[in-house]
Amino acid sequence: MTHAIRFAAPGGPEVLSWDEVELAAPKPGEVRLRHTAVGLNFIDTYQRSGLYPLPSYPAILGSEAAGVVEALGPGVTGLAVGDRVAYGTAPGAYTEARNVAADRVVPLPQGIDDAVAASIMLKGMTAEYLLHRTYPVRAGETILVHAAAGGVGLILCQWAKALGATVIGTVGSEEKAALAAQNGCDHPILYRSTRFADEVKRLTHGQGVSVVYDSVGKDTWEQSFESVRRRGMLVFFGQSSGLVPPIDLRLLSQKGSLFVTRPSLGDYTATREELTACAAALFRVVEARTVRITIGQRYPLRDAARAHADLEARKTTGATVLEP
Repeated sequence: MTHAIRFAAPGGPEVLSWDEVELAAPKPGEVRLRHTAVGLNFIDTYQRSGLYPLPSYPAILGSEAAGVVEALGPGVTGLAVGDRVAYGTAPGAYTEARNVAADRVVPLPQGIDDAVAASIMLKGMTAEYLLHRTYPVRAGETILVHAAAGGVGLILCQWAKALGATVIGTVGSEEKAALAAQNGCDHPILYRSTRFADEVKRLTHGQGVSVVYDSVGKDTWEQSFESVRRRGMLVFFGQSSGLVPPIDLRLLSQKGSLFVTRPSLGDYTATREELTACAAALFRVVEARTVRITIGQRYPLRDAARAHADLEARKTTGATVLEP
């Protein structure tokens, strides 16, 4: 037996409960992990609320965690009991212990502790594919990052700055503006008091940015279109404020022959080779301290409902870790 955060039907944070659940022996191709830290992400709130419906209930949330291998299922090679590992694309992480497919976990370098690992697997690998594969950012370009003081935003700003980009970011408060500025954001914009599209045009002398990384969605998408340069790209990779409405493709030509995409981490780490390469690139920049990870909040795993409420109320900064 182990404990997990489960919910029987979609709803607010109050639907989450701390339940005792059965834990069977690992099946062929699986490992059993004892979690040491679990990551919290906006996608968890989308799944809990029903915005992203899950196939069945009761369900266990969470996609990223770090832990120690406790047992190997038949046929598993390359891992051993006692290994420190982490994952970012295996649903069901809000547990003290669980079984997970061995090909979805990666060994952790000595230089990365468990809390950092749990906080970067989904967010950091997302930053990797966004910056290097969705729109490969080059030195000298100017980019726009929404929610620049959030978990993904802080990593994006630092990594893009290290690539030689000028980084503009939107934030919701003076405190978050200071945090973003400390983490590679050259020009934090307070979106509640400033029309950010106008400020982007001013900062870029009317040209706009090469790419917009937008995880906010409904509240930002129209100005995001105004902020991108001719033949630039809009990357919608989340919707913390709600869904982006259907887009008339004619808008892309009217705004300057733009490109738009809605990527997901799963499609960029679908194979074992893609997953390990993505994780390795992330670990390199974290170990080199090119990207510094800020864990802004820690909650006991059993208090996941409080963590969800704080995340949705925009009370958090940086990464949040749930501790079993």
